[in-house]
Amino acid sequence: MADRRLTVAGAAAAPRTLPSRYLTPDDLVVMFDLPSVETVYQWRRKRTGPRGFRVGRHLRFDPEDVRAWVDAQREGVAA
Repeated sequence: MADRRLTVAGAAAAPRTLPSRYLTPDDLVVMFDLPSVETVYQWRRKRTGPRGFRVGRHLRFDPEDVRAWVDAQREGVAA
């Protein structure tokens, strides 16, 4: 898991670069420096975070949906 976290953290540090695989809630915690994975689940319950989907019992996020969500968040912020 440590290797995956380093990969995701490295991808998040590069400008406009996201992994080409589907993201897990843990990936979002690392990418956005969130306090816990519970934050991601709260976003899902409140329908305020990026669009996710289930693969069996596992929650996944499409990197393009995460990018679109980030862009939408940026539009609401004054420069």
